[in-house]
Amino acid sequence: MENLLFYIIAYLAGGIPFGYLLVKYKYGIDVRKEGSGNIGATNVLRVLKAKKPEVAKKVALMALIFDALKGAVIILIAKLFGMSLETQYAIAVFAVIGHCFSPFLGFEGGKGVATTAGVMLVLLPIEAIIGLIVWGVMAKVTKISSLSSLTGILVGIASSYIIHPNLFEGSHAPLIIIALIVIYKHFPNIIRLIQGKEGKVA
Repeated sequence: MENLLFYIIAYLAGGIPFGYLLVKYKYGIDVRKEGSGNIGATNVLRVLKAKKPEVAKKVALMALIFDALKGAVIILIAKLFGMSLETQYAIAVFAVIGHCFSPFLGFEGGKGVATTAGVMLVLLPIEAIIGLIVWGVMAKVTKISSLSSLTGILVGIASSYIIHPNLFEGSHAPLIIIALIVIYKHFPNIIRLIQGKEGKVA
């Protein structure tokens, strides 16, 4: 029952659409109807740069931090309660699912990148830092958010096979599930990348 309660809390917490809420209730703008229609930090930045440029970076950073924290905090609480490592990784998966398929937005949501980074910073900090470095370099070089995010997440998860090869007896199943969810949510971006039509963040 304790495990089930944590899974439900992780899903609901993950589903809190901070990007949408920050912009909607502060500035009256629905990010789902602007830009790419995504609720994540990148679209928050894109939309506010066009309409409220003086606050765009600050609000986008807040969305990014809150989206990362909502997964990380639940895992930290689970650690305090002495929950098993398997339970903590399941919480991570449910938090990412919540963000990507939010019960508060008709099971629509973001792309899971910030929430994935948040849970990995708690569970696998070295891998998370590697992924963040790769994301930062790719963002600087390409200025393509989707490509940078996907590369950072995949490199971070892939590095766990080297740094923690015996995680879950080598299966790394929770991380694979998270990676597949993030890839699925980026599928339209991947198509545009292949076609050379994916936009850059100015």
